[in-house]
Amino acid sequence: MPAPEATARTLTAEPPLSVDELTAAVRSGAYGPDPDGLSVTSAFWLYHTTRLAGGTATYHNHYLLLRVGGSFGACSFEAGELVPDVCADASGHTLGSLLRHESAPVRVAALDAYLDHVRPHRDAAEARPVALPAGTPEVRARARDAAIVDLLDIRPGARVALVGVVNPLVAAVRERGGVCLPCDLNLRTTQWGDTVTDDMTEVLREADAVVATGMTLGNGTFDLILGHCREQGVPLLVYAQTGAAVARAFLGSGVTALNAEPFPFSQFSAEQTYLYQYRAARGAA
Repeated sequence: MPAPEATARTLTAEPPLSVDELTAAVRSGAYGPDPDGLSVTSAFWLYHTTRLAGGTATYHNHYLLLRVGGSFGACSFEAGELVPDVCADASGHTLGSLLRHESAPVRVAALDAYLDHVRPHRDAAEARPVALPAGTPEVRARARDAAIVDLLDIRPGARVALVGVVNPLVAAVRERGGVCLPCDLNLRTTQWGDTVTDDMTEVLREADAVVATGMTLGNGTFDLILGHCREQGVPLLVYAQTGAAVARAFLGSGVTALNAEPFPFSQFSAEQTYLYQYRAARGAA
């Protein structure tokens, strides 16, 4: 559990309007202990691929993970954006120094590690834990994506922008009567042949609700999505394996719901693991 002083200071922090603003607040001590006093003990550079049974898409995922005490901070990134050598320069450094790193994914991973260290998802009173069953990747993916969509409360016919396409999530939206507006920088079609646009503004303009993945934190599009949803009053659900604690800081400040899946992610285990679901307080922006 976080120290009482850290908890009190977290509760008095002003809701951030951007990732840079959140980072500045953390560096100033608004969320707890000085990040220059917290050292990274382990750093991981991971390249992971998945093709679910019966699917046609191979997902290529790149992750940077930083461990501080009992917490892991994570950020996904595009191929070639970071090399494995970044790990040699991370272990032993403070989170404060990495929050000033030139690479955005490194800064986001450090921010995520800090915020989860101060208040781990497993200890957050407002989080609802959801157990993912042990089993195959397909079984676990279906359970995960059904839980994500349940947070969205989709109305029949609602247009749902998916910024970051995962085929089981497309299926889960449709099973609840929603109309999918898929957007992704790497996929061109869904498993069912639907065209996937790479123009985020196109799907945001048409959406009644938005589901965005944690990848948007690493590629710099999160602030644009957040601002659009805040200004237009559009519900924003963030599904975050990476950057989950960062996204949590925006609950009530543009994010209406969060499905947090801290490391180890579901695809890295065949055993029961947990998601942590959050909703913004009623009446929050």
